[in-house]
Amino acid sequence: MPFLLDPLKTDVLIYLLLAAIAGFAVYAARHEHLCVPWRQVARRPMAMAALVILLAYVAIGLMDSVHFRLRLDGSNPAEHGYSNEVLSLLDYVATPLRTRVETTYSAPFALRAFTKETVEQADGRSLREYPRLKYGGAHLPDPGERGADIARRVGVATLASAALWLAMAAVFLLFWRGRTESMMQAARRLVRGDSPVPWRTIWTTAGILIFLGANAVYLSLYYHIAGTDQVGQDVFFESLKSIRTGLVIGTLTTLIMLPFAALFGIMAGYFRGWVDDAIQYLYTTLSSIPGVLLIVAAILILQVSMTNHPERFDTTIARADYRLLWLCIILGITSWTSLCRLLRGETLKLREVDYIQASRALGASHATIMLRHILPNVMHIILITVVLDFSGLVLAEAVLSYVGVGVDPTMNSWGNMINSARMEMAREPIVWWSLASAFVFMFGLVLSANLFADAVRDAFDPRMRK
Repeated sequence: MPFLLDPLKTDVLIYLLLAAIAGFAVYAARHEHLCVPWRQVARRPMAMAALVILLAYVAIGLMDSVHFRLRLDGSNPAEHGYSNEVLSLLDYVATPLRTRVETTYSAPFALRAFTKETVEQADGRSLREYPRLKYGGAHLPDPGERGADIARRVGVATLASAALWLAMAAVFLLFWRGRTESMMQAARRLVRGDSPVPWRTIWTTAGILIFLGANAVYLSLYYHIAGTDQVGQDVFFESLKSIRTGLVIGTLTTLIMLPFAALFGIMAGYFRGWVDDAIQYLYTTLSSIPGVLLIVAAILILQVSMTNHPERFDTTIARADYRLLWLCIILGITSWTSLCRLLRGETLKLREVDYIQASRALGASHATIMLRHILPNVMHIILITVVLDFSGLVLAEAVLSYVGVGVDPTMNSWGNMINSARMEMAREPIVWWSLASAFVFMFGLVLSANLFADAVRDAFDPRMRK
């Protein structure tokens, strides 16, 4: 094979999470009471626009979660000689961005370096000047042609994105139209928004994303559209690579938190007595300790263990992934207390309703009552908390990486980008593009997650239903 799959630990967990989501979708499709709230979410234009943006982030994150090793050139296929470098599908697709490394900082769309360097002239003299970049705008013989070249390439990318969007829309209309409806009639109905699902909003958002993506990809082949960092790496590529880190922190941490919160919260509310007292003492004590101190202490212990046992990791990316996984575990263990309180209070109310009392009188076991009757009736609280906590966990990663106790410094993340850019904010002229790029990408993910979470909360919260 030309490649050898080498999945990381977080890759496996992501695949398991996708399988669980697919299984839940199949289960929910067979139960009408679960489909009704999701239909309400699907009727909200803002929620669907946010979902389209989230799916774009997820697609990039999944591309960055397929890791493999390429076969070495000239090696015997029978010997299976593979490279020691572990790449992801995103790394492979974005090879031009990954391999085009400049000397140091350069501004977005710049043709010359940001700082002066000593350049030796043809006559042997040495001058201090801003040298031309090796890759950014290297195809231009005259720097004065940059504006016209960018405008021409934007036009080409815009036409290509429009053609792609129209082709996708035509395929959609072909399957969406009614049996006796023509393509033109279906297109008019789509433009009018005459459907329960806001397809007009969905396709408008998708068109904007396709337009921005096509221009960013095409221009990045010739320019550093977001500049380069201190070691000359493309900031736009680093921002794309950071998407996976944010998604992993937001999803896997929630996955780790749920068993603790659901088990302890339902048990405390159902059994009451000494069980309730013990669980309350546990989460009250844990909540009394500043979460940052717990995370810092755990990360420092983890760093000492990783330093003393370097033989556990055969690559740098495996070491960084191990730390990312443990950061998710630490955040999950320290963040389950608030959901546990909510589930305890709701269970205290549910245990007194008539059908719970009838089940207990008929001899149903405690486990059956908690699993068959209480858990489904508190699922809306769990789901609302999950979607609301996602954006908070993404921001928490940025804060922890900023103070030096987040993900490994060798791993791409928005927090590491902000941490590396903070010292450059005081220089003159200011290096602003790393911070701006991390902010834009993080803002897009967190805002879309919050908008979608609001729709989910309104749909699943019984007090908000009309």
